[in-house]
Amino acid sequence: MSGSISSLVAKPRFRLDRHSLCLAAGLALAAGASPALAQRTAADELTAFPAAPSGQVRRVILLPPESNEDALKVGVVIGRTMEVDCNRHVLGARMETRTVEGWGYDYFVVTLADTAASTLMACPPNSQSKQFVRSADEPMLRYNSRLPIVIFTSPDVEVRYRIWRAGPEVMAKQSGK
Repeated sequence: MSGSISSLVAKPRFRLDRHSLCLAAGLALAAGASPALAQRTAADELTAFPAAPSGQVRRVILLPPESNEDALKVGVVIGRTMEVDCNRHVLGARMETRTVEGWGYDYFVVTLADTAASTLMACPPNSQSKQFVRSADEPMLRYNSRLPIVIFTSPDVEVRYRIWRAGPEVMAKQSGK
């Protein structure tokens, strides 16, 4: 047997570069694998977004991928847990859209009224209880699992959400004259 050991070792036919590794990770995800490289974490998703300013916190909504995201909307519910009586209460809120410089991603800044508006019914004694008081508006946002929904609020504000699904399209009937 002539030749060195190195001549017996098979030489690789391709070189693994960053593009090949990304492609391999994508194929592994498509096959159902979930390597640590491909797991979504809030820290990875938020690198483009600014940190929370002083006196505010950053709330993040990470949405799972869906087959038909165009048929979905995200309803954002802004509110605060407060001590209230038997009346109906509602808070005034403003949700302002801002864009991350250089990235083009939107994020939101919420300002919430300090006091709630309420009906003025006479309540029985000891009817006070802690309840979530929501804002009057529920902004509907586009469902996009590829980007987080980032909302800046004061620390006492709660951000909740719900997913809205579109039903099948229905043809409107023509009314006769």
